[in-house]
Amino acid sequence: MKKNNKTTSVWARNEKLALALKLSEEALLAKDKEKKEITLQLAETVKDLSIQIEERERRAAELAEVNKQLAFQIQEKEKKTLELEEVNKELESFSYSVSHDLRTPLRAISGFSEVLIEDYSERLDEEARLYFSEILRNVKKMGDLIDNLLEFSRLSKQDFFRVPVNILGIIHKLVDEQKELEPERKTTVYVKNLPSIKGDKNMLKQLFFNLISNAFKYSSRRIDSVIEIGSYPKGEQQVFYVKDNGAGFDPRYYNKLFGVFQRLHSSNEFEGTGVGLAIVQKIVSKHDGEIWAEGKVGEGACFYVSLPAN
Repeated sequence: MKKNNKTTSVWARNEKLALALKLSEEALLAKDKEKKEITLQLAETVKDLSIQIEERERRAAELAEVNKQLAFQIQEKEKKTLELEEVNKELESFSYSVSHDLRTPLRAISGFSEVLIEDYSERLDEEARLYFSEILRNVKKMGDLIDNLLEFSRLSKQDFFRVPVNILGIIHKLVDEQKELEPERKTTVYVKNLPSIKGDKNMLKQLFFNLISNAFKYSSRRIDSVIEIGSYPKGEQQVFYVKDNGAGFDPRYYNKLFGVFQRLHSSNEFEGTGVGLAIVQKIVSKHDGEIWAEGKVGEGACFYVSLPAN
C-alpha cells in the first residue's frame, strides 16, 4: 500500500513538471514570436527612416543647389544694378552737358534767322520767308526739347522734401492756367474733391501739370471736350486720375507711353517732345508710387497715379 502511494506521488509530481515545462516552452515560443514581430516592425521602421533620411538628404542637396543659384542670381542682379546706375549717371551727365552745349548754336541759328527776316524781308520771296519760318519753328521745338531733357536730368539730382501738399488747390490753379491759354475754347472740366497728401510740392505740381496739359492738348480737337480729375483710396495708397475724351492711344503701344522721346502721335497732329510722361513716371517713382493708363484710339485716355496717402 505504501509502495503504491509513493508511486502515485512520483507520477503526480512528474505530471506537474511536464505541465510546467510545457507552459514554459509555450511562453518561450510566444516570446520568440513576439520578438520576431518586433524585429520585423523595427526592420520596417528602420527602412522607412532610411527612405526618409535619403529623401531629406536629397531635398537638402536640392535646396543647397537652389540657394547657390539664388545667391549667384542675387550677385549678378546687384552687379547689373550697379552697372545700370553707373550707366544712368553717365547718361544723365551726358544729356545735361549736351543740352547745355546745344543751346549756343540754337541761339545763333534763331538770331541770324530773325535778322535775315527783318533786314532782308523785301528781298525774300514768299517761299524763302516760309523756309525761315519753318527754321524758327524747329529751333523753338528743339529749345523745348532741350528744356524738357534738362528738366528730366535734374530730377535725379533734385532734393526731395516730403511735406503736406494741397492737391486740390494745385489742380484748380493748373486748370485755370490752361483755360487762360485758350480763352475761346469751351472745355468742361470736372474736378472732384481731392485729398491732401505728403510729398514734394514742386514735383507734384509738375506731375499734375504734365497730365492736365496733356488732357487739354489731346482733347483739343473735340468740340465737346470733357476732362475729369478725381481720386479714390486703394489700400495705403491714394489713386489720382486725369481722364479726357480726346484722341486716346492704341493699347498695343502702351509700353512706349512713359519712355523718353517716345510719342504715339506725330508732331503734325499734336505738338510735344515725348518727355512729359517720362518726367511724370520719374516723379511718381521718387514718391514710391505707381503710374498706369487706359485708352482707346478716338475715345480718350485716363492716366492713374498711385501715391502714398497720409
